[in-house]
Amino acid sequence: MVAGVQIHSTQAQEAQQQILTEDALKFLAALHRTFESTRQSLLVARETVQQRLDAGEQLDFPAETAHIRADPSWICAPPGPGLEDRRVEITGPTDRKMVINALNSGTKTFMADFEDANSPTIANMLNGQVNLRDAIRRQIDFEAGGKAYKLKENPAVLIVRPRGWHLDEPRVTVDNQPMSASLFDFALYFFHNARELIKRGSGPYYYLPKMEHYLEARLWNDVFNFSQSYIGLPHGTIRATVLIETLPAAFQMEEILFELRTHSAGLNCGRWDYIFSFIKRRRADRSAVLPDRKDVTMEVGFMDSYVRLLIQTCHKRRVAAMGGMSAQIPIKNDPKANEIAMNKVRADKLREVTNGHDGTWIAHPLINAIAMDVFNAHMLGPNQYHVRREDVRVAAKDLLNTTVPGTITLAGVRSNVATSLAYSAAWLGGNGCIPLDWLMEDAATAEITRIQLWQWVKYGMRVADSGAVITADWVDTLVDEIAPTLLSPAISQENLDIVARYLKAQVRREWPSEFLTSDLMGYLAVRDGCPAQWQRSVL
Repeated sequence: MVAGVQIHSTQAQEAQQQILTEDALKFLAALHRTFESTRQSLLVARETVQQRLDAGEQLDFPAETAHIRADPSWICAPPGPGLEDRRVEITGPTDRKMVINALNSGTKTFMADFEDANSPTIANMLNGQVNLRDAIRRQIDFEAGGKAYKLKENPAVLIVRPRGWHLDEPRVTVDNQPMSASLFDFALYFFHNARELIKRGSGPYYYLPKMEHYLEARLWNDVFNFSQSYIGLPHGTIRATVLIETLPAAFQMEEILFELRTHSAGLNCGRWDYIFSFIKRRRADRSAVLPDRKDVTMEVGFMDSYVRLLIQTCHKRRVAAMGGMSAQIPIKNDPKANEIAMNKVRADKLREVTNGHDGTWIAHPLINAIAMDVFNAHMLGPNQYHVRREDVRVAAKDLLNTTVPGTITLAGVRSNVATSLAYSAAWLGGNGCIPLDWLMEDAATAEITRIQLWQWVKYGMRVADSGAVITADWVDTLVDEIAPTLLSPAISQENLDIVARYLKAQVRREWPSEFLTSDLMGYLAVRDGCPAQWQRSVL
């Protein structure tokens, strides 16, 4: 074993032997010892920003980086091999069957997700690494239930999303500290696959989630340079697309690209997490209360402003401006309802391509043809970098615009309770991506539902239907009523009880928790055999 490195789980032994090799652990330890103190300081800086916002300060474009925004001379690296055309990207967890289906879907790329579409049991994390390693080497084919799953020729280009900077990996410690989950996910994929990917004409490509400041992007860039040197690859080999899915990051898009410019592959509109962050960072601002989740569309002021600014920013710096997720999935046995749902997908993709996006996300292989047809009809080249959107003028007040038409309804409250409970319970059961009401839901949706319930209780909002005030006691009643209806093979009574208690506690807090995945991670770690002292949040 490697000095100072401990593995605190006996689960997934075969995957551990294949992935947590001595050399891989040495690499993890080197990354942790080099960068952990910086990560911790940046997380403290997030708390400091939140305190200033709670005191009434308003977010704005940073004065200290005005020269970077004003300098027209710098551009980002050219697309890595296979990333020139990203018109449709499919996303999903790293389950073996799903990896094959996604790579075979006909999309241009597949974002294999260790983050919001994944429940981070140690088995999911390590088996996911095995599956990606095997897919890269074309050794992933298998049979199950009498059906053969086989990778086709010319599969989608692989992009990996590690977990965010805020998350720990408690089942692996270095010098008696939990590792950064970001570094754990990034490093294992990079260490085992970077050279093989290059040999096959691709490269180590990543999506980077949940950043809130350009210094967090600088940290990633430092990690990339260190890692490339560590295994002897030229700097600039890695490519990374940053999800702009937090409100502070929307004010620092150019700075984030600047920090990553030798490795950047663009920015993406992480729409669901962005709504979550909009509420969370403005938690002390009563004017930021939003209506039902369904009313917070991409057409409302603050969402439209952030999209237009992102496209303008990316094309100014010659990188991809990726659109967001269409969560709809095909509705079986109801042609009329399915047509309505698919028309929503078409309209969403048409809005994106005509705005100037270079590509879009889907959650289901059967949606690919719809998204591809729309982009093929309106984007004749591999991308739209030439669409500069110089007409766009977005000010700070536009990104903070709280005018959102809509109301809070009983149906909206009930939907939030049901979605929060169902997703969180499934997540505890090891499933991070579930279909609910013909939408593919991940952690971001659960976060929106949780924080909206907190916000509505905090500010004593009323439902439009009856005028009743939304109180914590009323949420309790809804939780007790709805929870029993959610039991299924994927949702156990034990996990429902845990998340019901959690949601009831959340709506009573002065301020909401930063992330439910951080709060609930302790349960997964305990089940993996991880001692409590390595977990920062065990409820």
